Amino acid sequence: MNAESKVQSSDARQDCFHCGLPVPPGTDYTTVIDGSARSMCCPGCQAVAQTIVDGGLDNFYRHRDNLAPAPDNLTGGAPLDDELALYDNPSIQAGFVRSLEDNRSEATLVMEGITCAACVWLLEHHLSRQPGVESFSVNLTNHRGRLVWDPEQTSLSRLFAEIMHIGYRAHPFHPNREEQLLEAEKKRAIRRLGIAGVGMMQVMMMAVALYAGALQDMESRFVEFIRWSSLVITTPVVLYSARPFFIAAWRDLRTRQLSMDVPVSIAIGGAFLASIWATLTNTGEVYFDSVTMFTFFLLIGRFVEMQARHRTGRAGNALMDLLPGSATLLMDGHEKLIPASELQVDQIVLVKPGHTIPADGVIIEGNSTIDESALTGEYLPISKKCDDTVVGGTINVEHPIKVRITETGQNTRISAIISLIERAQSEKPATAKVADKVARYFVMAVLLTSVTVATAWYLVSPADAFWITLSVLVVTCPCALSLATPTALTAATGTLRQQGLLITRGHVLEGLASATHVVFDKTGTLTEGNLSVRDMHLLRPGFAANPYTIAASLEQPSEHPIAQAFRPFFRQEAQDVRVQVNAGVEGLFQQQRFRLGKASYAAELYGGETPATPEMAVQWLLLADEQGPVAWFSVDDQVRQDAPELITMLHQRGIHVAMLTGDESEAAPRVAEQLGISEVQRGMSPDQKLAYIKQLQNDGASVVMVGDGINDIPVLAGARTSIAMGSATDLAKTSADAVLISGELKRLALGILLARKTRLVIRENLSWALLYNLVALPLAALGFIAPYMAAVGMSASSLIVVGNAMRLARTPRIKPPRRS
Repeated sequence: MNAESKVQSSDARQDCFHCGLPVPPGTDYTTVIDGSARSMCCPGCQAVAQTIVDGGLDNFYRHRDNLAPAPDNLTGGAPLDDELALYDNPSIQAGFVRSLEDNRSEATLVMEGITCAACVWLLEHHLSRQPGVESFSVNLTNHRGRLVWDPEQTSLSRLFAEIMHIGYRAHPFHPNREEQLLEAEKKRAIRRLGIAGVGMMQVMMMAVALYAGALQDMESRFVEFIRWSSLVITTPVVLYSARPFFIAAWRDLRTRQLSMDVPVSIAIGGAFLASIWATLTNTGEVYFDSVTMFTFFLLIGRFVEMQARHRTGRAGNALMDLLPGSATLLMDGHEKLIPASELQVDQIVLVKPGHTIPADGVIIEGNSTIDESALTGEYLPISKKCDDTVVGGTINVEHPIKVRITETGQNTRISAIISLIERAQSEKPATAKVADKVARYFVMAVLLTSVTVATAWYLVSPADAFWITLSVLVVTCPCALSLATPTALTAATGTLRQQGLLITRGHVLEGLASATHVVFDKTGTLTEGNLSVRDMHLLRPGFAANPYTIAASLEQPSEHPIAQAFRPFFRQEAQDVRVQVNAGVEGLFQQQRFRLGKASYAAELYGGETPATPEMAVQWLLLADEQGPVAWFSVDDQVRQDAPELITMLHQRGIHVAMLTGDESEAAPRVAEQLGISEVQRGMSPDQKLAYIKQLQNDGASVVMVGDGINDIPVLAGARTSIAMGSATDLAKTSADAVLISGELKRLALGILLARKTRLVIRENLSWALLYNLVALPLAALGFIAPYMAAVGMSASSLIVVGNAMRLARTPRIKPPRRS
């Protein structure tokens, strides 16, 4: 077939002209190349192709085969230097690379060719040694990689080339692109599984006839015919269905690493070659039935694991799919439908009932209820009115609203959540690291054991040595050991995200499972954080200005909950406003300097005595100028509705609860008494909170810190496990290990319950994997397990591990606290 006919065939199939993957139905991405409109599968390929054309590099497509190589081909295809160099283009990197501090960059990649934990270790180990690479971590469950590097020291194209050099491929992460890769992987797996299944059934029927014939002295010509027929049927199973095992094993041997594919390939290849020799010479035994059965059951185990991995990947991609493809832009009083990706900050959009909000923004006209269940897990719609913020990806339920866009692209809340999820998935808990290390050493132990068994049986019974060694190689394949931890962690993390607890660090589940102390901040955490000004006591009779206006002006730039209480009184901006963490604010109002905050802080401005605090169990703030105190303001807050239930549940689970707060008033003991918290530390600075947490941890406690404000950032960073409220400041969220995006404290109890269940499931999985091998290995070594029995046992072990981990995808039921 010539080049022109290939292109026509490709167009008929609607394959992507750039990468060769199928074009999803209903998409319309095209690029004009050589005067013809070429179909593309996704915006990423369209952008790359357009960049090639704009750069005058059309020869790239003329000098290669008209279609890119299929994903199976890890080495052939287009000239790598030309194609990979395109990934250094900033316009192409914009879709999957983001800038970090110190001129570093972070890229999210989809890795192709991974088969087990040893592949992950090889990729991480090899790439981390490259110049300029700060870190590279790969999640075994969804095959996504997180790369942090210095572009000034090395280019992204060079790192992509290094990945390909060791036998893998990296693709920029994009939900559409990954979805196509997942679908292509699934189709290949089904084809291989189907061929292996059909081959196994046919060979097993012939094997039964051969075994029966051996008992009844079947004529040699029939025996020879059955052997040759089995060889013909087994050959495509080995060469096609088992091909990934051989490719991975060869790659690992070239890089001097050991993975589970090495003993698998030795078992399949050795049995197949020995059976071919027996067929050609008409001597000895054939193992075609064992080869086909082992390949089929191993593929079944990997297919189930792949389905679980795909489900996890699609759950993460579903967040990106929440954003609509288009938005109704309001321009000069007219409605215009535009792609949501083209929205810009400060543009006004109309969101009709039933439509999805296209980006983060503020309601400027109308009121409605918003369904935020996809983000927070809260199934009840939330009422929103003018000046309230809305999040892209949520659904307008009742009335039309006009929204002014405040954040787009990578700055939206959904993008931040996705970035945090990727960070969590890229970090390995200690349990996963131990399991990966054990799996690598286990492969070496399997090979050494197989050599020992082969030698021993060759000396005792040479005729039985081969099939017994084959059984040992098959039965001890460490698939279950490799899958035991990552499948459980991924299932639990996905369940918690759906329930409104976003895990952003890999160690959170371990920390929650082993928690002995849970320490809460007060304002905005145990309380609603919606402070209101209850009263004002004027301390300077005849004061000309309005104290409410002055206080509101000073608090206007702050995001603290106390500042929100003064928003209704805002009339005029203050100048030179400075915030003193855990103390108060200072600024110029009508050319006069004021302070508002703790009495001791405000009194420093005029250098005198602090006035007596009114006797009420609320928080008091002092407003003062350089002449003296001006007024007392009392602010108060309400305890969260589900806080008492959470505290009771924690106590019943044997967890010690404490409250740390910077509030010096009597409100702190009042809230603690209302919730049943016996240990309260009030008037604490951020440094004192951190010192308290460190002392607990030095004494052996496993601490979980829950907070929300800027003053909680040091202690959130210092605690072993930290959780920020969904209403917390951005800095607090990025410093925390998890974010309670639903805002419901009872989700924390769910997190602890599911974390303990996850720990139990991981222990069950590891125990089963080790127990199975400890029992099966001696039986195989003693000759009690045939190769086909070993194949069934090994696959069943992997299926049990994956199935047990998938139990964590169900939300556990929280029993209500027992009332004494």
